[in-house]
Amino acid sequence: MILRTTLLSLFLVGALAGCGGTGGDDVAAPPQVAPTEVAAVKTPPPQYPVELGCTGVGGTTTLKVVVGIDGRPSDVTQIGSSGNAQLDEQAIAAVRGWQFNAATRNGQKIPATIQVPVRFNPPNPRPDECFAIEERMRRGG
Repeated sequence: MILRTTLLSLFLVGALAGCGGTGGDDVAAPPQVAPTEVAAVKTPPPQYPVELGCTGVGGTTTLKVVVGIDGRPSDVTQIGSSGNAQLDEQAIAAVRGWQFNAATRNGQKIPATIQVPVRFNPPNPRPDECFAIEERMRRGG
């Protein structure tokens, strides 16, 4: 019986010690803050040259964007083309002016790199301007 009581006491002491106890030497771990990813805030669309839209030219420009801790693009690099240099230039110009919420790790803002597809879809129905542009081109102007 004494052996059983002694073993039970040792078990309870060991179990309580594993719970952290109140030894005073234990330091509580700082709370972890969940990471956040880049989030778009202001992303106005690029200008779509009406002449290209009227002729059905469209496509997707893919950009690599480094978002700084201030939420602004610090570097914008084209990694995929829409197939039209003018559309690619419009995409880059637009994204350089976009605003994001920066990514965070442990509550601290960090720079982050993202890929951004910028799509140019020809308007449907076609704008009224297309008829005037087509007439001007038909007349050689």
